[in-house]
Amino acid sequence: MTGSKTDALDVPAGFPKDFLWGGAIAANQAEGAWQEDGKGWCLADINLYRGDLPPEKRSNKEMTTDQVRFHMRDTAGRYPKRDGIDFYHTYADDLQLLAGTGMNAFRTSINWARIFPNGDDAEPNEEGLAFYERLIDEIRAQGMEPVITLSHYEMPVNLTLSYTGWYSRETIDFFVRYCEAVMRRLAGKVRYWIVVNQINLITHESFNHLGVAADKVDNLEQAKYQAVHNEMVAAAKVTSLGHAIDPDFEFGVMLCHGNAEPATCKPEDVLAALQQNQMEYFFSDVALRGEYPGYAKRRLRDLGICVEFGPGDAQALRDGVADFMSFSYYYTRIIDAEAWAGGDTDGFANPHLQASEWGWAINPTGLRVALNDYWDRYQKPIMITENGLGSRDVLEADGTVHDPYRIDYLRRHLEAMREAIADGVDLRGYFAWGPIDIVSCSSSEMSKRYGFIYVDLDDHGRGTGRRIPKDSYAWYRRVIASNGEDLG
Repeated sequence: MTGSKTDALDVPAGFPKDFLWGGAIAANQAEGAWQEDGKGWCLADINLYRGDLPPEKRSNKEMTTDQVRFHMRDTAGRYPKRDGIDFYHTYADDLQLLAGTGMNAFRTSINWARIFPNGDDAEPNEEGLAFYERLIDEIRAQGMEPVITLSHYEMPVNLTLSYTGWYSRETIDFFVRYCEAVMRRLAGKVRYWIVVNQINLITHESFNHLGVAADKVDNLEQAKYQAVHNEMVAAAKVTSLGHAIDPDFEFGVMLCHGNAEPATCKPEDVLAALQQNQMEYFFSDVALRGEYPGYAKRRLRDLGICVEFGPGDAQALRDGVADFMSFSYYYTRIIDAEAWAGGDTDGFANPHLQASEWGWAINPTGLRVALNDYWDRYQKPIMITENGLGSRDVLEADGTVHDPYRIDYLRRHLEAMREAIADGVDLRGYFAWGPIDIVSCSSSEMSKRYGFIYVDLDDHGRGTGRRIPKDSYAWYRRVIASNGEDLG
């Protein structure tokens, strides 16, 4: 027998020394410059701000082709993602300010329509590639590791109108060609890639994600599962191709953590939560294990859904297994047998949890549970690629922004992460969502702010655009300087 009892029970004390402390944005929510330098229309460009709806009702819905064309013609509506926070022009100053927190990593996306404006173009747009090369160079110059998302609700609109988004097999090759152009251009500059943002979102944000117009298919639910199958095949092909381009590339699958807890301890509710959660794991199971799991085959059969595998699809999935697990974490929910049997995959609010103004339940303990579940399931390194509290911040008369509620939220989630690391979870990085205020993904508004840095713009684009560090900026700087030891 070798080693001591103390060695055998060694428990990690705090965050790893090489931990990635970062922040994350999406191109479509920050860049603006929506018609500059050859960029084409992308799906986010047609997300309309609906200030007439209550906050919890503001979200992106399914669309028909007529609705897509209406939004492209509309001159009266407000489309905030077209302007973002002008990051396309201000990125150098913004990155310098973000680096002031001590962040050593930064996640953003490549806008597909900036590289292939129509999606099916024969050649990439050089101005788009050049912009992202400059952006990545600046991220690195500021001492931050770039983590790059290749698909984050930025599909060229033409792939929806001339094809059927991800439902069309042609989109597989279009996407692989786009990713190859980006990966070859950025080889040696980027190590970590997330191929698809929140690939499991096929109910919420499904049009933004999949680009399947409701009127172009006979059965939308069937079409979504076929579409995400095609997307998973494409992601696997990109992963294999990326490993061939640069063996140092690492590819992650990313989920929006959507697991539910049973509403009661009744066995039927426990089973309903298990089955609900399995269909959330489905996407990462395919990406990290290389095949469709048995529970998913049965669930799809029970729903009357048939997914067609094209020639070589199964082999592509086996060959293109991802290197790490990543997920966004914002809220949890509960579900019971009745809801699950009735096809309700949303579940409902846990009465034991507080919620944000937008109805998102705050559950730090759930993050520890999630981390342990993913680690036990996959035994692959994990990154939390989005987490944060969307809230209304007030710019005071003296030019300060006090956000103790955000500090409290983040502190409690970082404490849960620290406990998960002590549990044995191999957690490699944490990316606070929207470290500088950006347009909200789901509600297309500026009022729902996540950042450590206040951007003086309102929901209608009015304001100076000035960047102002909030109280949470100095707090995050202390956290990072202590490598997570000082969360006070």
